[in-house]
Amino acid sequence: MLGELRRALLFCRTNGKPPIMDVQEPVGPSALDGNVGDTSHGHCRWRWAGFLLSTPALLLAMAAVHFCHAADAPLGDTNASPGNVTERPASENALEDAARQPGLGPATGLSEFVVAPEPSPEAVAFYHGSNWLWAVRWLLALAVPAVVLFTGLSARLRDVAQYIGRRPIFTAVVFGWLFLLLTFLVELPLRYYQGYVRLHEYGLSNQTFGRWAENLFKMLAVEAVAAALIVGGLSLLLRYSPKRWWIYTGLISLPIMLVVALILPVWIQPLFNDFQPLADRDLDAKILNLASRAGIDGSRVFQVNKSADTKAVNAYVTGFGSTKRIVLWDTLLDRLTERQVLFVVAHEMGHYVLGHVWKTIAAIVGLLLVALWIIQWACRWIIARWSHRLGFESLSDPAALPLLLLAFQVCYLLFSPPVLALSRYHEREADRFALELTRWNRDGAEGFVRLQQENLSVPNRGWLYQFFRGTHPTLAERIEFCNCYRPWEVGEPLRYGDLFGLPEPDSPAAER
Repeated sequence: MLGELRRALLFCRTNGKPPIMDVQEPVGPSALDGNVGDTSHGHCRWRWAGFLLSTPALLLAMAAVHFCHAADAPLGDTNASPGNVTERPASENALEDAARQPGLGPATGLSEFVVAPEPSPEAVAFYHGSNWLWAVRWLLALAVPAVVLFTGLSARLRDVAQYIGRRPIFTAVVFGWLFLLLTFLVELPLRYYQGYVRLHEYGLSNQTFGRWAENLFKMLAVEAVAAALIVGGLSLLLRYSPKRWWIYTGLISLPIMLVVALILPVWIQPLFNDFQPLADRDLDAKILNLASRAGIDGSRVFQVNKSADTKAVNAYVTGFGSTKRIVLWDTLLDRLTERQVLFVVAHEMGHYVLGHVWKTIAAIVGLLLVALWIIQWACRWIIARWSHRLGFESLSDPAALPLLLLAFQVCYLLFSPPVLALSRYHEREADRFALELTRWNRDGAEGFVRLQQENLSVPNRGWLYQFFRGTHPTLAERIEFCNCYRPWEVGEPLRYGDLFGLPEPDSPAAER
């Protein structure tokens, strides 16, 4: 859970909204931040404060921000496969299959067809290593609270917390800090390897050790503040409503998600990077024109100096209400063409216009209530059976916090697949929105290839990865969709055509 929470905050730090792709590795200081966005790319993906996981509501709230605002994660996969954009005719069967589907048709010429490049040996090695590290993180996430529980260490930490805190709520907060520190120390070697050493080995990081350590301890401070608020609030609910705490926790998760989404861009993300209004005024004007056509008023576009940390590229939508904004990494602005950048922005606008954040939050709140009911039942059964070994007899005891964490980790793993499936559907629809708004099929496909080349990704991932980790369709699927989705060329209506006006002479779509 701590790992998932940290991934959520990392997502806040690096990919506010779902990034344009799934990110396999964190490009920030924390190795356990895992997938920034997917924490597959990004989308984010929210990659989404390690200890917030200590309370189910916030944990899923952060996951929601991560997926919704991400959702962290990027437009594509950050497991990019280096290679060149090649052109070749599609196979007859592929073109025939595409032509049979509504709104799909073959590319209008050989020059329009972009092929996903084969992954390099380095990209494949990075991908497989990421999968192993993901498994190790999950084992740690389950093993640490289990060991703390069944060795009696949780009860001993509770006794220390009681001596320091005196009052029940302060005892709970101190216990949360002690447990946070313990998990931080256990995970530190892996975080160092995954978030610093490994990224430098693969040429994906620009961070100095000093900056990595600085951001690491900034994150720890944010987690400590979050732990105090979350553990204190959860302690009160468990003490004063021991039978219905799970209902109240699930219900308050909605306002928590909204508050987190509101403050991320102005309070949390600026702790780790510098955000500035888009320096290219001509590009800014084109983005605002694109937003106007998409029905978005008052849009704000920022660039962030991610080149201080990473060589990867990304973009995301973040914020809520008065803080909503589109954020472009400076690395993306440097390495993509203007039309590719505009296509990426159109994709992010699609998430906003199509209400993906709200839909994801609604789905997560519903699943959260079910998960909390299961957690309530499972934890009470475990306490009734092994209370003599655990050293506590009630969920309201601060020593029960690792048990709640352990149960939530299991539920998180079980309930992630439907949320990820929804995320992949939203990503596909955001791609469709961008294509209909710009009609830049080739630029979109080449942009995906470029993102993957810069981020060391692979174009295809196995079904197991997609089921448990994939927030986005595979790179190959997205490139193929860009190649073939052209309803305007076969006389079919646009799915989202009623949401934006016809291209104007100076609009992106009119420049074709």
